[in-house]
Amino acid sequence: MKLNLQDIPRVATISKADFLEQYFKPQKPVVIERFIEDWPAYDKWSLDYIKEVAGDKEVPLYDDRPVDYKDGFNEPHATMKMSEYVDLLKTKPTKYRIFLWNVLKEIPQLQKDYSFPDFGLKLMKSLPMLFFGGKNSHTFMHYDIDLANIFHFHFEGKKRCILFDQNQNDYLYKIPHSLITREDIDFSNPDFEKWPALIKAKGWICELNHGEVLYMPEGYWHYMKYLTPGFSMSLRAIARRPKNLGKAFYNLLIMRNFDGLMRRFKGQKWIDWKNQQAITRTHKSFE
Repeated sequence: MKLNLQDIPRVATISKADFLEQYFKPQKPVVIERFIEDWPAYDKWSLDYIKEVAGDKEVPLYDDRPVDYKDGFNEPHATMKMSEYVDLLKTKPTKYRIFLWNVLKEIPQLQKDYSFPDFGLKLMKSLPMLFFGGKNSHTFMHYDIDLANIFHFHFEGKKRCILFDQNQNDYLYKIPHSLITREDIDFSNPDFEKWPALIKAKGWICELNHGEVLYMPEGYWHYMKYLTPGFSMSLRAIARRPKNLGKAFYNLLIMRNFDGLMRRFKGQKWIDWKNQQAITRTHKSFE
């Protein structure tokens, strides 16, 4: 038995009008295969190039350990020089990943290698973020706190992406007061006896290659697995739908602060309660 996933549509390239009409308005994902071949980054960006321009930078690393109540928001599990990290990626599988690494702030010269594409959405130019991972490393299934429209550009190697929209929340074992599902679900090969509600979830899947861009609509859940070592850059545009914009403000101003407060006062009991509630609430909806 497998997840109910359909292939994300693929186009070679696309006009602004067609993108808005066919994908943004109906909020459907798409892979655009040849949109950035005129970027210097298309030919230049590789792990070796990143090592060359940012080798001395100390980088924050994250793995797939479960959330601990003592963890701060986006607090790294380790740090390493970028040169050492690239060497690690190229020599053996590792669970260490880099995420939300701001190009603008960390390696300003990389800005010369790309331009901001005109998809008809106003992109947040101060937030070009890089993500790195080793073979078989993965993110937890999650959605972004601001429910943004995301354009995810992949470089070097191959990456598998599984997406769900917010209508699937009842079946995904969502952790309350959080942006993730149960961390012990393997979305590459889920145990349906343990997680039966996943049978009803309807999602999307693709494999991204070098130079391809994936459009993820507002608030889409995403699970990323690096099939080879590689990295990606995300550009984002704020949520346009009033409901999603409202959720984004709630997450940023209330949910995140409430969760931090409860971790401080209740410690691991709060995390354990949330993990149990993910099962209880999902199975109640499922039944």
